[in-house]
Amino acid sequence: MASAYHSNFIETSINAAVSFLKESVFSDEYASKKGFLQSIDPRMKLATSAIFLLVVLFSGSITVIIYFYAVSLALAYLSKINLGFFLKRTWIFMPLFSIFIAIPALFSIFTPGETLTSFEVMGLHLIITRQGFFAASLFVMRVITSVSFVILLSITTRHFELLKVLRIFGVPQMFVMVLGMCYRYIYLFAQVIENTFVAIKSRAGTDLRYKSGRHVVAWNIASLWYRSYRLNEEVYNAMLSRGYDGESVIFNDLRMRLADWLWGLAVAVMCAVPIILKCKY
Repeated sequence: MASAYHSNFIETSINAAVSFLKESVFSDEYASKKGFLQSIDPRMKLATSAIFLLVVLFSGSITVIIYFYAVSLALAYLSKINLGFFLKRTWIFMPLFSIFIAIPALFSIFTPGETLTSFEVMGLHLIITRQGFFAASLFVMRVITSVSFVILLSITTRHFELLKVLRIFGVPQMFVMVLGMCYRYIYLFAQVIENTFVAIKSRAGTDLRYKSGRHVVAWNIASLWYRSYRLNEEVYNAMLSRGYDGESVIFNDLRMRLADWLWGLAVAVMCAVPIILKCKY
């Protein structure tokens, strides 16, 4: 009974992890929708996203950062992105990790200042300061907002268009090529994990002993490394045979329209509002 539960837990965990990976990285269905950001030229979209990021990173006002976070949520809604999907992608990993980093900054040991609240833990008297709470909140909201704009850019733009725009903005060819290869290999890697797990389950069943389980895992690691080595040469030769020269190719030429320039103007106005209002907190 315990073995069956353990096997079901592992199977469920692997399937959930692979499914989450696919949904997080490969979300071309959102890029294909007729939403607001999907209609913006990729060059203007990248430029305005960079402006949003710079304003958020250099802003020292949590009010301003919350304002831009609200803008990101509004853009997600207008771009027909499921808010549950969007929030899960923007609050997991980096933002969650940033919360753990920011926790020490709350306490007077690291950030002296006015006492906000105090309590005792295992005989230790801990004090949370107003300055520490503000610094931690600012850091966490800055990370969440920055990640939100990056996620918006990635899921509303087809990956080949994004790679093309990166080259237009002068990003080195080698970096763009490696990025494109990694994007494709992640999908292949997710498929290999699924197929390997199904193969092990179909041949060895669910009841594997510790020693035999180690042999199975070790063999699959070695097999995956060998397959990756062979795939490297095969993919490279296939790309060369099809005329690939390191540059991303798209079927439709990029054209700036009036709506794109108006969006750029609107972003400039949105970024100027906090400066005009002189938000300090």
